[in-house]
Amino acid sequence: MRRTQIFCLSAGLAFFAATALAQELPQEGPVPTTALINVESKNAAQLDPKALNLQVNGRDTPINSLTHAGSGNVELAILIDDGLRTSFAQQLREMSSFINSLPRNVKVLVGYMQNGTVRSPGHFTADHQEVSNQLRITTSVPGSSASPYFCLSDFVKKWPSQQPAARFVLMITNGVDPYNGRPSMMNQNSPYVDTAQNDAQRAGVAVYSIYFPNAGFRGGQGSFSGQSYLQQVGEATGGMLFNNGSIPPVSIAPYLEQFGRAINTSYELGFRANAGNKRDTLTRIRVRSNQPGVKVRAPAAVRPGFNETIVRGR
Repeated sequence: MRRTQIFCLSAGLAFFAATALAQELPQEGPVPTTALINVESKNAAQLDPKALNLQVNGRDTPINSLTHAGSGNVELAILIDDGLRTSFAQQLREMSSFINSLPRNVKVLVGYMQNGTVRSPGHFTADHQEVSNQLRITTSVPGSSASPYFCLSDFVKKWPSQQPAARFVLMITNGVDPYNGRPSMMNQNSPYVDTAQNDAQRAGVAVYSIYFPNAGFRGGQGSFSGQSYLQQVGEATGGMLFNNGSIPPVSIAPYLEQFGRAINTSYELGFRANAGNKRDTLTRIRVRSNQPGVKVRAPAAVRPGFNETIVRGR
């Protein structure tokens, strides 16, 4: 009788161990995958799904679904560099107005980039007034963020939600990577920026940004470098940098309005991609449209099976 109990217990443990291992092992072959894309139309024409062309690793691939992001859940993280100049305080009213203007299906989180991480007083919520009340004046201490790319990597890897949603990040920062040497035109290859964009791609996050000078930087110092990095991350993830220039924008309201339109014209593109033999493998994609006056922004790479991991939990 005792041998039978031991055998049953061993068999049960083996079953649970095999189940857990199966959940950890990456899937092989084509798996359902989602990419968040943005569509710009010069003539305000409705997007023609038949005009879209998708390539995965250079091969034409069928599009299985195209869903307007605004028809489902949207999660927006607004990440503010805590080292921004004190003049950023003049933008808080516009930030508040923008947050309160967002549709109810958009859950928002405000976080401050400090010492390589993001500190947030709240969580994703559809209570936009609550989020608006969490806005504050930045500490304006030079180098407070350590690096906005350390902060971005840390945040997207620990995205504080496991709900299926279209994910957006809006960074407000000067974009300078202080850990990659002197911020100049001759030094524009940063492994930390590359890591941040790859982490955002794996998390299915479109990264948008508004350039705003940091305390401790005078004149145009670092502006070219920082904006180039922000543009790089935006293009790699299907987002974009909204402004250029070496001086603080008088008002960020136009950029916030532009960002709001970008959310409203974003779609979740469904297709199948090979998962490979590694859990965090990135797969190159390219999305184009032959519809006149239509431009598509899409991430340069995605993690196959991303939408499945969100539904099941990582």
